[in-house]
Amino acid sequence: MSISRFALFALSAVALAAPGEAAAADQVRFGLNWLPDPEHGGYYQAVADGTYAKYGLDVTIVPGGPQTNNAILLISGKLDFYMGGNMVQAFSAVQEGVPIIVVAAEYQKDPQVIMSHPGVGLDKWSDLPKAPTAFISKEALVSFYPWMKSAYGFKDENVRPYTFNAGPFIADKNSIQQGYLNSEPHEVEKDGGFKPNVFLLADEGFSAYASTIEARKETVEKNPDLVQRFVDATAIGWYHYLYGDNTKANEAIKKANPDMTDDQIAYSNTVMKEHGVIDSGDTLTMGIGAMTDARMKDFFDKMVKAGVFKPDLDFKKSYTLQFVNKGVGLDQRPK
Repeated sequence: MSISRFALFALSAVALAAPGEAAAADQVRFGLNWLPDPEHGGYYQAVADGTYAKYGLDVTIVPGGPQTNNAILLISGKLDFYMGGNMVQAFSAVQEGVPIIVVAAEYQKDPQVIMSHPGVGLDKWSDLPKAPTAFISKEALVSFYPWMKSAYGFKDENVRPYTFNAGPFIADKNSIQQGYLNSEPHEVEKDGGFKPNVFLLADEGFSAYASTIEARKETVEKNPDLVQRFVDATAIGWYHYLYGDNTKANEAIKKANPDMTDDQIAYSNTVMKEHGVIDSGDTLTMGIGAMTDARMKDFFDKMVKAGVFKPDLDFKKSYTLQFVNKGVGLDQRPK
């Protein structure tokens, strides 16, 4: 996934209704950072089951993909909200003076993983730095791989380009490869005929929030009610998608991305729940989308140690806790 992204000017406004008429819903355009898939299930659920509508929002989901840059559309005012990656991009926005701000974190764990072949001496996380070949993308070289080097001793000289084709990894038993929890491991198992070892970076200390909701600072300042309703409705959409009937949302995802299969959706939903990617930790008491200052500082300090950012960066400008941690949707969780 690309780590580029950046900001917005909200065009929606609450219509003044005549006596006896319902207020018109706010038109909202929300941009994804990749092609529609189960990673976006909560957003599609909130459209499909009417949750956004209940919050006075008429939401259009704008797919991303290799030929699109929805981050730029956010900056230019053609989107109202954008699905960011992890906090590396948000910190970079502050560094570059881009006026965006993270208003919620839909993933408590970044789904980024490293895979290895089983049974060749690479079965534990501590074994992986000795792998002679590491297939790593150029984007990862400026995000999580510097942390892997700093915290665990991975080496630049072992890196080979990862071009989002698992073939080279499948062919080389002594290699490791990056991936997304709900994607590449499934691909390797199908195409390679073996189940790879999968190490979730979040479980090894990579403490970034991911799949953030980003907005322009101007929107946060001038239309906080719109932001709050979108954040709240999205949280409820995720609860419904994770724990309720998500059939209509999955159909909408497949319609928007015809390459998506039922098998891939089922696999993705299973592993995301098993690993607590969306609903774990602070969300159990604060609600989906939760963020804390302590967690942000922990991740920033790790990125400083890894040489990604300078210690004087005002990272707190990258996010706000104004719209989260209110327990919205907790009553939707199974007891």
